[in-house]
Amino acid sequence: MKIEKAVLYTDGASRGNPGPAAIGVVIKDGQGRVLARISRRIGRTTNNQAEYRAIIAGLEEAARLGAASVEIKSDSELAVRQINGRYRVKNPGLRPLHQRVGELRSSFQSFAIASIPRRQNAEADRLSNVALDSAVD
Repeated sequence: MKIEKAVLYTDGASRGNPGPAAIGVVIKDGQGRVLARISRRIGRTTNNQAEYRAIIAGLEEAARLGAASVEIKSDSELAVRQINGRYRVKNPGLRPLHQRVGELRSSFQSFAIASIPRRQNAEADRLSNVALDSAVD
C-alpha cells in the first residue's frame, strides 16, 4: 500500500503520573478515510512519555503503510513544541523518545506536527482510554 499523505491523531493517557498507561492513534488518508487505529496499553509510565509513545507508534504505522508525508495532530502542547524545536527536552525520560521521533521523521518526504484542542482529538483519546479500561491489573 502506498499513500501520499497520512494524518495522525495521537493521544497518550496515564492514570497516575507515572501510572498504568495506554496509547490511542487514528490514521487517516488525505481524504479523511480511516487507514488504521491503534489502541494498546504500554505499561507504567508518565503522561508525557505516553504522548510521545503514541506519536512514535503512529509514525511507525504510517511508515509501514507507505505514507510519503505525515501530519500529526496531538493535544500534547509539550510534545508538539519539543518536536517543533520551540521547547528544549529537559526530562531525561523524554530524550530517547524525542530522538526516536527525529529518526522516524527523516523517513518521510514531508513532516508536520500541530497542537489541537482535546475535543478535536476525541477518537484517539477514546482509544487510549478503551485500552486502559479493558486491561486487568
